[in-house]
Amino acid sequence: MPLGIDRSHFLADKTRDCERQLRNRDEQIASLETENGMLYLKLTQVQKELQMTREEKTVVTQKYNEEKKFRNQVSTKASKFKDEIENLRKDLSGVQLVAANMPEQFKQQFHHAYSIVQHHQYLHQSQSSSLTVLQDQISQLQSTLQDITDRHSKEKKRRQDLHNLLMELRGNIRVHCRLRPLKAFDCGTEDHTTLGKPGSKSEIVAHCYDDENICVKTSKHNKVFEYERVYNPSEKQDIVFDEVQPMLTSLLDGYNVCIMAYGQTGSGKTHTMLGSHSNDDYNPSETLHPDEGVIPRATRELFRLIEEKPPGCHTIEVSVVEIYNNDIRDLLSRGSNIKHELITGSDGLLNLPTITSKQVSTVYDVMCLVQRGLRTRSESATMVHEHSSRSHLIVTLTVTSIAPSFFSPNKTMTDSEGFQTSKKTPRPQSQPNLSGDCLGQITPQAVIKTKLQLVDLAGSECVGMSGVKGAALREASHINKSLSALADVLGALAEHRTHIPYRNSRLTHFLQDSIGGDAKLLVLLCVSPAARYISESLQCLGFGQRARQVQRGPAKRRLPTSAEKSNDFPRPKSTSSLSKS
Repeated sequence: MPLGIDRSHFLADKTRDCERQLRNRDEQIASLETENGMLYLKLTQVQKELQMTREEKTVVTQKYNEEKKFRNQVSTKASKFKDEIENLRKDLSGVQLVAANMPEQFKQQFHHAYSIVQHHQYLHQSQSSSLTVLQDQISQLQSTLQDITDRHSKEKKRRQDLHNLLMELRGNIRVHCRLRPLKAFDCGTEDHTTLGKPGSKSEIVAHCYDDENICVKTSKHNKVFEYERVYNPSEKQDIVFDEVQPMLTSLLDGYNVCIMAYGQTGSGKTHTMLGSHSNDDYNPSETLHPDEGVIPRATRELFRLIEEKPPGCHTIEVSVVEIYNNDIRDLLSRGSNIKHELITGSDGLLNLPTITSKQVSTVYDVMCLVQRGLRTRSESATMVHEHSSRSHLIVTLTVTSIAPSFFSPNKTMTDSEGFQTSKKTPRPQSQPNLSGDCLGQITPQAVIKTKLQLVDLAGSECVGMSGVKGAALREASHINKSLSALADVLGALAEHRTHIPYRNSRLTHFLQDSIGGDAKLLVLLCVSPAARYISESLQCLGFGQRARQVQRGPAKRRLPTSAEKSNDFPRPKSTSSLSKS
């Protein structure tokens, strides 16, 4: 560039032009970016519109397809309806044709049916006599079937009686078993909601298999015990007594009878033997209570049988004793401290001459005496049972019968049907006069004495489970010893030992005539079903098995003795009326 020329104004202009161009370009760029943004927005809107257009197209297509499908279905149904209408028209034509011919056909069928009815009327009239004959034959067959059914029942009963007779001739002791229902106290210390549930102490482990077998099934035990009769928990008092009732007839036939309840504390012995009469609030009466036990029912049956006999030939005396701590206590004497000893009489029977006996003439009299004895019977509460009997209760009914005039001590005695039975005559309220006549000529000195002993044994129990201490522990010890002695006697009898340890306990000595003598003995085993008492239940059932094995020979009738010999021992004064006692 030549020196001396000033071009500064040119560069400034050039710079201003460039800056102006640059600003213009920046403005163009900003304008283009704005336009680009607007275009992007328009593109987005167009895309949304396109998507909506596509969706609308899809909906329209679906609607079109559905409408097309519907039109096809409508078209198909219309075709079907058209065909059905055409068929209906054809059917209608056929019906119209049939309806036109129906009167003639109805007339023909009516004449045909009328002829058939006339034919059947004729047949009915001709077969009416045959129908009457068939009805008579059906009636005869029904009668024959009923007769055969009755005979079958009688034969079944006869088979059972023959079986019982066979057992009697063998001399075995009869053993029945009663399983009581589950009770709330079977839970012990457990919650009552666990009553009867598997794994709890109250789980049911004893089950009635049938009328003759009871099964005890646990994880450790699975045993079946067989007896003459097994009562399930639902069977009531009357069912139990139905099996006991035949033995009372034997009492008036000259046999001694003993019914004994055995089992642990709380197993239902007192309920079985006394029932409602074990409650002090219950008022004994002549009417039958559904909850009565064996003792009141046996007494009522005995008086019923006596009422069917000639009046004045039988008297009944009652004594109520308990064996407490191996001592015999008279429950009918008031404050007596007499030590009672067993003495063998001239008739070979054991007697307690110092025991109070009361003459009775009604069921009410007997049960009043039993209630009086129960009020003084030894009881106490244990952890097993609230009212545990601490003694063995023995109610003895001594029946004195006048022997028939044709009877001789040297002759074989017949049964009580030797009396000439008459129609049922109510017994007089006064006591029978044994010196008077009974059916004509009766020898006043010839009398037969038989005993009905009803025994409610004290409960066998584990001392640890019962939780007794002090005097109660001593009572439990005596109870268990006496029951153990009873088991020893049965074991000795079953093994036919030469020595039978009756005198090891007052209980076995007192019941010697019944256990090893000629009495008919029935043992009622009372068993609890809960697992809590499994040891005691097995011991009770085992006791019954040993009792069944005892063979004593057939029971013998009592021979008549003179009235003087029957009173060899002095007796305490007994009143003839209960109101004087």
